[in-house]
Amino acid sequence: MEFERCSIPDVVLCKPSVFGDHRGYFFESFRMDKFNEFIGRKIEFCQDNESKSQRGVIRGMHFQKMPYTQSKLVRVVSGAVLDVAVDMRKDSPYFGQVVVAELTEENKHQLFVPRGFAHGFVVLSEEAVFSYKCDNYYAPSHDSGFFALDQDLQIDWKIPAKKLLFSEKDKNLPTFKNAAVFENSEELYKN
Repeated sequence: MEFERCSIPDVVLCKPSVFGDHRGYFFESFRMDKFNEFIGRKIEFCQDNESKSQRGVIRGMHFQKMPYTQSKLVRVVSGAVLDVAVDMRKDSPYFGQVVVAELTEENKHQLFVPRGFAHGFVVLSEEAVFSYKCDNYYAPSHDSGFFALDQDLQIDWKIPAKKLLFSEKDKNLPTFKNAAVFENSEELYKN
């Protein structure tokens, strides 16, 4: 597994070594010792989630508020998505900045999105199965986010806005300026 820091260094692109032949392929999708050594902190994933979506579906931009913040390690099992992380840490030099990565079943890349970031993705293929590990349990009462098409961030979702599909919840998320933020990055990993 190769690890690569993104334009916001806390966000990490993970590139597995894939071994294939006429029978198919094999790769380690996660190995805690090497992952934690590179990240520089102990991350213990406790919940795995999976979704299946059609082309143009946007899921995001989501995060959980304190004390239920989550880190996520995300990947595509089949299809292709444009994956996006936005720094919501008010005390970060990268506050409001965006990291974008294309995750596909072919490249098998994964994106580590740490606590303090909003996360979302759009499906670029006809359909996609998306899998992610979380280091904290889902807490609906602390669910938060902002509208993915917020004009202040100018995220290029690679699909025309009129062809994007949102849940009712995601359509009604606040703007980035009105979203909850994390005031103190040091508090994010205390639970």
